[in-house]
Amino acid sequence: MSIHGSYASKGGFSAHRNVLSRSERIERLKADERWTEGKNSVFNLPKVRNIKVS
Repeated sequence: MSIHGSYASKGGFSAHRNVLSRSERIERLKADERWTEGKNSVFNLPKVRNIKVS
């Protein structure tokens, strides 16, 4: 059974998301030089802003 065209998303993950996955947050922290391997924990990560760039 297929999904009706009106329910299917057009762009997949191209839409802006406010919530990032853990790996995306770590990548963002590495880019901002706020993450060091071995020193930081993957738990209790600091908040990372995700601003939509148009």
